[in-house]
Amino acid sequence: MAKLIIATRGSRLALAQAGWVAARLGELHPSLQVQMNIIKTTGDKILDVPLAQVGGKGLFVKEIEDALLAGQADLAVHSMKDVPSELPPGLELAVVSEREDPRDALVSPVAVEIKNLPTGAKVGTSSLRRQAQLLALRPDLEMVSLRGNVETRLRKREELGLQAVILASAGIRRLGLERVEASPIPVATMLPAVGQGALGLEIRADDQATRELIAPLNHPDTAAAVAAERAFLTRLEGGCQVPIAGHAVVEKGIVKFNGLVADLRGRQVVTGGGLAPPAEAAAMGRSVAEEILSSGGREILAEVYGEAPK
Repeated sequence: MAKLIIATRGSRLALAQAGWVAARLGELHPSLQVQMNIIKTTGDKILDVPLAQVGGKGLFVKEIEDALLAGQADLAVHSMKDVPSELPPGLELAVVSEREDPRDALVSPVAVEIKNLPTGAKVGTSSLRRQAQLLALRPDLEMVSLRGNVETRLRKREELGLQAVILASAGIRRLGLERVEASPIPVATMLPAVGQGALGLEIRADDQATRELIAPLNHPDTAAAVAAERAFLTRLEGGCQVPIAGHAVVEKGIVKFNGLVADLRGRQVVTGGGLAPPAEAAAMGRSVAEEILSSGGREILAEVYGEAPK
């Protein structure tokens, strides 16, 4: 295979992620020519409405997957947190790369920890997961919906006079924004989104040549951790419309997972966790989901779906 076409969104972060993949492939296969097919997704076009109101995760991948299926690209590079739990027929996630920092980050000129934000501080985020966990910790905080890429949200923080915004640490690091006053939030304080910090490489299921080219980029520990997280999310049938969080790590050959379901205001939070060998990561993720559902999560989800914007 002399040429490989990568489909990607056009934001600086998406291009940085696709560029990282292209660089690794160039190291592995020096004669390979890599081209980018930059695609504007629905999620990139609709910036004035919260994701929960317009469909959630699939908004950032559908057009890219369409390009794969049409043969306009050989490989798609996604942030795993944007990838729906079910893929279209004919496509597969062939690789999950080694994870960047999965934590959320508090970007604020006035505090390095959530507990130190001023009373009634305005915090920018459009993520219901982040909002619910913030309000569970600090009910006094005022949530301000914020959409757009990383640079846009940083600019809006200043323009709107917000005391803080919450961003993914991975995005800040991948963009090389060392100047940003970002403080990682411990996972014990705020559970990340499912898949946060990991990249997924999607291909056509019948494309063995591309599968072999990209196989060395797979990181087994990250793949096992993300498998647990995605199985948890799939069992809960969750998306951007629901405050669901999940995070797994592999320590000494064992996958350790923690998950969470909360109501929109963070008044009710149900957590659960489990341990399993990597081969049983997905089954364990589903088991934790069942545990949370039977411990009050089912009622929370029913209420949230009832409250979710139509």
